[in-house]
Formats: sequence, C-alpha cells, structure tokens
Amino acid sequence: MEAANHIASVPVYPAHSTGTLGRHLARRLVEIGATDVFSVPGDFNLTLLDHLIAEPELNLIGCCNELNAGYAADGYARAKGVGVCVVTFTVGGLSVINAIAGGYSENLPVICIVGGPNTNDFGTNRILHHTIGLPDFSQELRCFQTVTCAQAVVNNLDEAHELIDTAISTALKESKPAYISISCNLPGIPHPTFAGEPVPFFLAPTVSNQLALEAAVEATAEFLNKAVKPVIVGGPKLRVSKAQKAFVELADASGYPIAVMPSGKGLVPEHHPHFIGTYWGAVSTSFVGEIVESADAYVFVGPIFNDYSSVGYSLLIKKEKTIMVQPNGVTIANGPSFGCVYMADFLRALAKKLKGNSTALENYRRIFVPPGIPLKSEKEEPLRVNILFKHIQEMLDGDSAVIAETGDSWFNCQKLRLPENCGYEFQMQYGSIGWSVGATLGYAQAAKNKRVIACIGDGSFQVTAQDISTMIRCGQRTIIFLINNGGYTIEVEIHDGPYNVIKNWDYTGLVDAIHNGEGKCWTAKVKTECELTEAIATATGEQKDALCFIEVFVHKDDTSKELLEWGSRVSAANSRPPNQQEINK
Repeated sequence: MEAANHIASVPVYPAHSTGTLGRHLARRLVEIGATDVFSVPGDFNLTLLDHLIAEPELNLIGCCNELNAGYAADGYARAKGVGVCVVTFTVGGLSVINAIAGGYSENLPVICIVGGPNTNDFGTNRILHHTIGLPDFSQELRCFQTVTCAQAVVNNLDEAHELIDTAISTALKESKPAYISISCNLPGIPHPTFAGEPVPFFLAPTVSNQLALEAAVEATAEFLNKAVKPVIVGGPKLRVSKAQKAFVELADASGYPIAVMPSGKGLVPEHHPHFIGTYWGAVSTSFVGEIVESADAYVFVGPIFNDYSSVGYSLLIKKEKTIMVQPNGVTIANGPSFGCVYMADFLRALAKKLKGNSTALENYRRIFVPPGIPLKSEKEEPLRVNILFKHIQEMLDGDSAVIAETGDSWFNCQKLRLPENCGYEFQMQYGSIGWSVGATLGYAQAAKNKRVIACIGDGSFQVTAQDISTMIRCGQRTIIFLINNGGYTIEVEIHDGPYNVIKNWDYTGLVDAIHNGEGKCWTAKVKTECELTEAIATATGEQKDALCFIEVFVHKDDTSKELLEWGSRVSAANSRPPNQQEINK
C-alpha cells in the first residue's frame, strides 16, 4: 500500500505528554490511509469508539450489522489499500468473521478490531455475557487465527504499542487481514509508550534476490523467444504484487496478446491495443479461449486456479507450455523454479529481454468477429438481460466503477469492456452472496471521485439489504441495478431445487422505506427497454447526486449462455462420485 511506504510528516509532542492507546490507534489508522472506519457498537467497544470519534481526521461509519461492516472494509481496501472494521467481542467477532475470511481469500489488508473483555476478567473463572458461557475467552481468537495473518490480544498496556503496530504492519506486508482485540478498560488510560504522535510508519520495500532474478529472466526469455505464438494472461494476484504497471511494460515490449483471468478483471487495462478479453476456459470471451489454449507458450501472471476459474477443472492448459509468475517466485514449465523473485521486478526485467512477437495477436485479429448485437426489442416487450447490459456498457467511463455480485452478474459484467480508469471489483475466490452491498458501501466511500454501478441479484440483495441505509446516510451516489428474476439463478444452473426460489419483495418499496425522506435517494421499477433508458437518463441527469436504485424485472430463465455452460461444468465437478480408494477405506 502506497500510504504505508510513506513517512508521514507529523508534529512531535513534548516527552512529558502522555497519550492513550485509543488516540494512538486512531492516529495510526489515519497514517496508513484508513480515514473511514466501519463499525457496529457493543458494550465492549464503546470507549474505544469514543477515542476513534475524537480523532478529527477519522470518520466513523456505523453499519447495520457486523457482516456488512466487514464487507465494507473489504470494498474500502480494494479502493484505498487498507480497510478497517470495529466490532464487539464474540457476538460481533463471530458475525464479521465471514467477511474477514473473504478478505483473506482475496488478499486484502483488512484490520478487524474487536473490543474485548476487561483486563481483570482474564485468567479468572468468571463467565461473561457475549460469550458461549465458558470462562475461556479464547474462542474468538482461535476462530480468527485461521482467517488472519496476525492476531493481537491487547490486555496489557505495556505491550499494547508493539502488539498493535506488529499486527498492522504484518497485514500490510502480507496483504491479508489482521485481528486486534483491545480490552474495554484500556483505550482511555494514559501510558508513557503512547507519548506524542505514533512513530512514523514505514514498511521496508521488498527486494528480489538479484542472482535469482537474473537467472529467472534469462531462462524465461530463452523459453519465450523460441515460442511461435506466445500469450500473456493476467490474474488476481497482480493487485497484491502491485505489478499492474510492470505488466503493461511487458505487454508493450513483447507484442504478445494479453488476456485476463475472470478474477483479475479490472487489474489489466482493457483499452490496451493488445488486450483480447477474458480467458475462462469454455466460457471465455469470443475467440480468446482458442488463442490462449492453442498458444505454444503462455505466461500466467498472478493466477489463482480453482474449480470456478477453471470451469470445473476443464481448462486445456498444459504445464509444459506454462510460465507461472507468482508474487514472489517464477516456475518455468515443469521446472526450474526460482524463489525470492518479486513479480514487478521480474516483469520489468523480462520486458527488456524479449523479442517482439505479435503472431498470436495477428491470429486473433484474423479470426475475430464482433459479438452479436442484442435483437431490437419491441415497444412493450419484457426487458432482456442482454439489453440491460448493453445500456450499462454505454454508461461506463473513467469516472465510474462496477461492482458485480456473485451470480449471473459475474458473467454479464465480465463481458463489459472497461474504459481507461474504470474500476471493477467482484469476489470470485470466496463467492459469498450478499458481499456486494457492503463492498459497494466501502468502495464508494473510498473512491468518492467515481460513481459506482452495482449489479446485484435479488437473492443476494436479501442477505445484506440493510446497509442501503448507511449508503444514504453517507450521501453516496451509487447506481444499483437490482436484477429481480425470482431466485438464486447461479445455484439453479448448478443444481436446481425448491430452495432456490425466494419470497419476492417490493424492492423499491423497501428502499423507499429505508430512505424515509432523509438524504438523497431515488428509485424506479423497470420492465421494458424504454423504461430502462428513461431511468438511466434520470439517474445520470437530475438525480446524479442521489443514491439511485433501479429494480429491473427479467424472466427467471433469462441467463447468460456463459452461466449455462459454466453451471453444467461446475455441477459435473461437484457431483463426481467417490473414487474406489475412498469407498474401500
């Protein structure tokens, strides 16, 4: 995170002045760039919240529940580099933990701060409220150990400074969440370790082993310069490696076509002349799968291969043709592997050693046929999903960002062509339905220069709808397209059943009730293309400064062809029978 590598210019207080833990933590959060904190109050964190509110450069945003506070910190971290949520002990911690696990899976530094028990209660036989009724207070810590890279239980002021700073710096270095529990009676007590301002925060930059870097570049260049039609594919770990600019340097120098894995969308510039689209096996953008899978060498930069990104393990990729570039290492085909080689260093050095080769790009341009244009809709014809996304495409520019909820929005948003500087976020590795409501809140709060366009299915929206309230309270001007098709469409295409049908809501009526005349909010119901164009014109015109909620009615079976293909392949992977060895155990 850039803010973490910056030595802040801060006033130094006299040595005799004594600060508090609460003030130190508030200043530290501001210094690392987390100027908004998402919280839910509870009796164990109230004193701490008082100290956070007292920091003039920190904005405390109360959320409707802990899960959404965690999702908001996730969305904020995507735009700002770090996110923070503050909840109360166990009832709050175990509620937020799903969002923290999602942040872990997506390599996001989210600082989860919990108000913990009074220091006098540790090591006693007392049973506290907000616990499971045992005198052991470590349950929450043990749960968080599996989904965070650092944990700090602060119940002693002498160690508090070091524990807090170590947890925060570990989260920033590893780009993973951290857990900090602070006893409820500590934030306001003066202590000499907090005298004055926090020591300016600094993370030493990571540096590649020079000999390993040179060897990796030489071996990779030799491999690629022999290839006839090599390609480059960008993956989601470009973000954690801060290697987007280096990736572009490699693309410029090599002449190879560049594709993006679905989970890396938004990290690769789609306005680049070598960009060809999304590589997603059988559901790739038109002609991209053929170009990538027929290549005789492919450079995968920061990939994550799972059953979703591999479409049920059906990618036609061969290891002996693959160069795998991970955040801190490179593997060429079946070997060799080089460690202590950092992605950005490697890509920049490799760009200087490659011969230009545009064969695969020319092949793509030779076979490319523009995608079909949706059939013109009749005047009163029910709206189709492909028509909706044609209009969303026309809304995008460099001042917008797209948030795609888990579901068919994954596939429809994946086909959007992102203009330069247009943001794009979704949660593919963890795939938690409902993530987008909180993430939209957090992202919009961090990226106030962009208008967020969120595409959310009705089933997902029902999980986390409450924090529309917080968006309105924060004066956000997001446009939400609520796609009402009567159920969990993505689950239907994997495995259908009565559990995929949900109770229909009057979604605009719900948002109007949440709005309740306070703040700026505008809603519309849309059933035809004509109504859609009118709603978009209003949302981008007279209501451009309001939260705009557009409920779009579509047929329950109106799904993308990509979801139909993907769903059947993931279903096949999920339903594989046990192998004979497992049966005989």
